[in-house]
Amino acid sequence: MINTPIPDTLAGCAEAVLRSPEGRGKTAFAQACAQAWRDSRAAGTPMPLGTASPPDHPARPDQPVLLSPRDVPKRKPGSPAGRIALLHAVAHIELNAVDLHWDIIARFTQTPMPMGFYDDWVQAADEEAKHFNLVCDCLERLGSHYGALPAHAGMWRAAEDTAEDLMGRLAVVPMVLEARGLDVTPGMISIFEKAKDTESVEALKVIYAEEVHHVAYGSKWFHFLCGRDNIDPKEAFHSLVKRYFHGALKPPFNEEKRAEAGIPPDFYWPLADELPR
Repeated sequence: MINTPIPDTLAGCAEAVLRSPEGRGKTAFAQACAQAWRDSRAAGTPMPLGTASPPDHPARPDQPVLLSPRDVPKRKPGSPAGRIALLHAVAHIELNAVDLHWDIIARFTQTPMPMGFYDDWVQAADEEAKHFNLVCDCLERLGSHYGALPAHAGMWRAAEDTAEDLMGRLAVVPMVLEARGLDVTPGMISIFEKAKDTESVEALKVIYAEEVHHVAYGSKWFHFLCGRDNIDPKEAFHSLVKRYFHGALKPPFNEEKRAEAGIPPDFYWPLADELPR
């Protein structure tokens, strides 16, 4: 049951999600907002886009403790504790993804975009909320919970760096960070298959399939903006990733799934060679 009233604009919904701290509560409220948007679209009376004043950082629960990436303890993924740690890391990524997708709505409702842009990011945010809850269910089945372990503190940096640059946001978040998920998820699935953890395997397979769509949304709207402004997409992508992405694009790349999502090899391979390792 959602006790918080649903705001009457899409940007208001986005800001309210970002200001909601507790993981399960945030995702339940986010899903209710997504349903309200879909219902309004289906009725032919779309919720107004409106405007928002999103926070610089989304609200977060008291736990997990957030650490520098180098300080997050590493565990062997093949052990029971290692598999719990891996699921915990995935849950943290998914909760950040919920906020990232609502943040793109909150910050860019004043940028002229087709309504399909908002449909796509509401859908992506809704699916990320589902992913978070699926992984939390797996953690709880294994005797743990989200917040039980430390987590990565640096995941919001991409949002901060691209807070005023829609093309930069699309290049770095779905087309780099989420595309990386396409590279690593098959290996995670294999770890849980070897452990005969069927429920976790099924959860990760759902995430894997739907993340292809999220990367594709990024590629679609990035190319839309490039076409509208008569910009070469590959050159723009390379320039924006060099400006905003703090790290290396590390192979191996899942070329099949990246291509399915609309990202050809000549977008990312040159960056793997040029960025610092």
